[in-house]
Amino acid sequence: MSKSLNTAFPARKLLRRLGLLSALLVLPTAVLAYADLLPESLDMLGLDLRESPDLPHVARQIAIGAPLKIVAFGSSSTQGIGASSPANAYPARLQIDLRKKLHGIDVAVINRGIGGEHVDDMLARLDRDVIAAEPQLVIWQTGSNDPLRGVSVEHFREATVSAIRRIREAGIDVVLMEPQWCPKLEATPGASRFRDAVRSIGDDLDVPVIRRADLMHGWVREGKLTTKQLFAADGLHMADRGYALLAEAAAQSILQDAGPVRSFEPVAE
Repeated sequence: MSKSLNTAFPARKLLRRLGLLSALLVLPTAVLAYADLLPESLDMLGLDLRESPDLPHVARQIAIGAPLKIVAFGSSSTQGIGASSPANAYPARLQIDLRKKLHGIDVAVINRGIGGEHVDDMLARLDRDVIAAEPQLVIWQTGSNDPLRGVSVEHFREATVSAIRRIREAGIDVVLMEPQWCPKLEATPGASRFRDAVRSIGDDLDVPVIRRADLMHGWVREGKLTTKQLFAADGLHMADRGYALLAEAAAQSILQDAGPVRSFEPVAE
């Protein structure tokens, strides 16, 4: 998934695989000498090159059937503003969805969203609310409040890249979630630059990105819900049905970027 949920086969991942395939094709002697080490299939449609998953720590937990801890980090969309109750915020719904999909694995999604925060606010609590929790994955929803609070896109990018590196150095996988689509943000000068910055950071650092703006447009276009049903009364945050679809998309994203789910034996507690 592209580093985007909406891309059936990520361009960057395709390029990596084609690069490896090209190297093999120009080194026939090496290919013959190490034939036993090559993937079982080089079918150009599947390109099964057995590369490592984009979320290796998540993949490991799934493979051995160990508990999976996720921190949902962000601002009001993570906190669940606009939902009828905390149980209908996307992190709570994501926990339910993943438990269903991962049959028997104990999945915990910890909600660390605080409304109104921009990148510096979140970085100030990164160690306490994310790293100290020792999750295998953090889903970082960011970029919504920064244009509203006058943060420069250059500072946003620099601070976000630095934080992602700190998270990874702590042995935690990262998924980014871009700003939502809504009339208020669309009317804010420069807001789209933050969405594009999140996507660009994902490309540069090889971090999956949940393209929430594209998803929201798609839900309305496909008739999954109307614009009125998508948004809460404030016209800024999502309502219950939008959060439910977001959780479903996030679960799909995580499992896709963790790679094929293999059989496992549960780990003794």
